[in-house]
Amino acid sequence: MGRGREYAFSRLRIMLNGDPYEIAAPLTVGQLLARLEIDSRRVAVEHNLAIVKRAAYDTVVVSDGDQVEVVNFVGGGAHAG
Repeated sequence: MGRGREYAFSRLRIMLNGDPYEIAAPLTVGQLLARLEIDSRRVAVEHNLAIVKRAAYDTVVVSDGDQVEVVNFVGGGAHAG
């Protein structure tokens, strides 16, 4: 005995920004962003064609075959004048 708990992690195959992507499961949208080293405050996320509210990032679960789109907010631009 004396062994700690063993957790089985499977691999998810998802579409991330239109490209196949494989990652350890289970995970939420928030955990996916963290694993991708993306600042969740600077992106919008679409999960299976539905916009995910930032408050739900830690409750929306990403499952095998899901489609996830992550859009970064970019500041700046040119001033015409």
